[in-house]
Amino acid sequence: VSVGGAIASDVHGKNHHRDGSFADFVESFRVMIPNGELVTCSDEENAELFHATAGGMGLCGIIVDADLKLRRIQSGFVDERIVKTNDLCDTLACLDENDQATYVVAWLDANKRGTARGRALVMIGEHAQDDDFKIHRKSHARVPFDLPSMCLNRLVMRLFNSLYYERIRTRTTTRRTHYEPYFYPLDRLRDWNRLYGRAGLLQHQSVVPRASAGEAIEALLSCLAASRLGSPLAVLKALGEGNENYLSFPRAGYTLTMDFKRSDSALALMGRLDDIVLTHGGRMYLAKDACMSESTFKRSYPAWEAFQAVRERHGALGRFSSLQAQRLGL
Repeated sequence: VSVGGAIASDVHGKNHHRDGSFADFVESFRVMIPNGELVTCSDEENAELFHATAGGMGLCGIIVDADLKLRRIQSGFVDERIVKTNDLCDTLACLDENDQATYVVAWLDANKRGTARGRALVMIGEHAQDDDFKIHRKSHARVPFDLPSMCLNRLVMRLFNSLYYERIRTRTTTRRTHYEPYFYPLDRLRDWNRLYGRAGLLQHQSVVPRASAGEAIEALLSCLAASRLGSPLAVLKALGEGNENYLSFPRAGYTLTMDFKRSDSALALMGRLDDIVLTHGGRMYLAKDACMSESTFKRSYPAWEAFQAVRERHGALGRFSSLQAQRLGL
């Protein structure tokens, strides 16, 4: 991940509900537009190009450098509290109850059916305050080859999710962990993407408004269950208010992320999930998108025409493009 890529995708983390996204920590950046000019952009200087480039998926120019504002921390460790919830209502309530915490994320058992659907482990974190900055010793464990597709079947997914959920024995538990495994748990296993097989994976990440979140997420999980595909990994987070960037993903509500083995069936499912999100007034994350339709994009990102106008004024139309941009009609 590069700083320029993080700005272009306006990435967000477990603290968006309090602190916003990556672009909210950018004081300014310089972007090279098609005529070779370096333009300094901030909220005050060339603001429209700033808000088009941040979240603009690289379609306005090349981000050359950036000035960031950072938060001082006292430790390389995070004090984590894990809450074990019983169903989706319990999970959403737990996220709401902890909205003043710095970091909050829920690992969701998307494969569980019945009354326990939406059960989760909600992970709440605060920076430790003890001046301990030990370097984290990374694991050397890795996936040495692409697993055969049949290895990641529905039974394996359900078993893994059940074991992961049941490893926490009590309603609440606490622990101290280094920031790397807290923020990037998948990186404990190098080349983890090979678990999905040679075809790779698809990820569906959407955000829906708070008012319809329960109904929308229930519909998404029901659609997943009906597909009989299963999701090895699902994550639910609360998001705060969005910013002024034309194509930034976050908005006030809840974001649900689900992974799938890439297949024709998974691609078809993505379209059905998109329809549910649109019905509830939500949208999909461009940084995770592999198959969104042009009509879905333009319905869910109403500022796309203003974004295109900025690109045109700075000569970027027809000069900066991508396969995604061509698919989405940009």
